[in-house]
Amino acid sequence: MSPSNANITCPREEIAAYLDGELDGDALTSFESHLEQCRDCAAELRSQRQLLCTLEAAFGTNGNIELPENFTRVVAAHAENDMRGLGHKGERRRALQLCAILSLAAFALLGSASSGLIFRPVSAFLRLAGSALDVLVRTAADAVEGLAIIARLIARVGDKDPHGVEILVALVFLIAVSLLPRLIANYHRTEFIE
Repeated sequence: MSPSNANITCPREEIAAYLDGELDGDALTSFESHLEQCRDCAAELRSQRQLLCTLEAAFGTNGNIELPENFTRVVAAHAENDMRGLGHKGERRRALQLCAILSLAAFALLGSASSGLIFRPVSAFLRLAGSALDVLVRTAADAVEGLAIIARLIARVGDKDPHGVEILVALVFLIAVSLLPRLIANYHRTEFIE
């Protein structure tokens, strides 16, 4: 048989049937006689047999591993009890970074549709906090200024009178001024109770 003629008449589809044992009778004898004459079909049969042997070796059922009955329970118990990595600072830091990134991503994904729901309360809180901080700073500045005035007054009195009577009067005045807010608060508190 010539090679070009062999390609036309070669029963390539019968190779798989031959390997599966599906050929019988005249078809089997015809195919086997063809294999003796055609080197290409014989080579194809050998390569398909090698492929089947390789697949059987790789996926064969002979290598099944027997697992103990309580295998899944043991693995689950070990997974629940093995908390070695959870206590490290690096893992906490990574978890904190991941939470921060996820929070920023969620905040960004909220978008402009919900900007009024988020930005208005935040801006109102910041304005209120700014006003409270301004009041505290002004109060502290006024208190420092008042103390400076009282200190200058005491210094002047100490220069003029070496006996210290004026210092005593100034000290009583200072104590009275410092107790005045408490007296006013107590007065207002008694108004609300009555």
